[in-house]
Amino acid sequence: MSRTILIVGGGLAGTIVANGLCRQLGAELRSGALDVVMLGASPTHMYQPGLLYVPFGRMREAELFRDQRKVLDRRVNFFVDPARRIDVDKCQVTTEAGRAFRYDYLVLATGSRIVPESVPGMAEGAHWFYDLEGARRLRDALDAFQGGRVVINVNVPHKCPVTPLEVAFMLHDHLKARKLWDRTELTYTYPIGRVHALEPVARWAGPEFERLGIRTATFFNTEEVDPANRVIRSMEGDELPYDLLITIPPHRGAPVIEESGLGRGGWVPTHPRTLRREGSGNVFVVGDTTTIPISKAGSTAHYQAEVAVANLVSLCQENRMAREYDGKVFCFVETGLGAGTHVWFDYDTPPRLAPPGQMIHWFKLAYNRLYWLSARGLL
Repeated sequence: MSRTILIVGGGLAGTIVANGLCRQLGAELRSGALDVVMLGASPTHMYQPGLLYVPFGRMREAELFRDQRKVLDRRVNFFVDPARRIDVDKCQVTTEAGRAFRYDYLVLATGSRIVPESVPGMAEGAHWFYDLEGARRLRDALDAFQGGRVVINVNVPHKCPVTPLEVAFMLHDHLKARKLWDRTELTYTYPIGRVHALEPVARWAGPEFERLGIRTATFFNTEEVDPANRVIRSMEGDELPYDLLITIPPHRGAPVIEESGLGRGGWVPTHPRTLRREGSGNVFVVGDTTTIPISKAGSTAHYQAEVAVANLVSLCQENRMAREYDGKVFCFVETGLGAGTHVWFDYDTPPRLAPPGQMIHWFKLAYNRLYWLSARGLL
């Protein structure tokens, strides 16, 4: 009797899992003993990190998208039909179109989404770059900007935790190139008492901000945005006036996770080593969807997806788990428009930063082009 591995979500993590399974379980697929099925929300696959470059004119919109069917191995049964209900007791997923998919193994790769509407006034008064429309609007706002008060406002949780630093450094260089820096006051807010959650990153970024003339406002947890008066206020009682507000909006997981009773906020309780859903032996969770307290980033999704593939292949062929996830994260960090660094860590190794330089910046630009090989699981 044929077994089914069902993947819910067509982002980076889900795509790597689907392609990896097809490569390693070719004999089972050919014999009909196994089916790999993916439920996605869109026929296109977007390179999300590229959105950061759109407002600065460093990446064209067309470079962000590929046909998801072409990114996937042809043996994946791909349906553009998002999951509406996930029943882990019955091992069944019901879709928006009313289809019912039974599974032997389930991979939850439902990702995260921005919820600016959760903060009063944010959707009306702020700009962001976490979706295409937001990146377009921010690009137009930067083109029209002639100087004034800019606030980069960071909210949690959010994915890719180094991105707020990147946009601050890139904006500094962008405004200097346009000869507007001397007419600009840039303030960066962060919810805790330093400029980044990772202490080694904060120890480096804080002095860099000071050197460049970027102001900081820590312990700033956003309470509301007042678009009429162009003011952003914190729960701590502080307020900052702005002419241009760039926000890192708070994120939540996919609604289907909450509506299926699988996790508060759309995050699924996940074992940090096995990547199994807590309480389920046949449900794996990868990427942003997990509750693992490490970075929600593309590299995290990639490394977790590889572990999930190894274990699913081993379960199908040998009825045993193969390996554990070690918490590995590796992130490139743009430190301007022409330099970069990188940070990496795992469960046993504290974060380490490389000295910033032009070469690392070029490595990141190269990865922007190589992403599609990564999604196919070839890199």
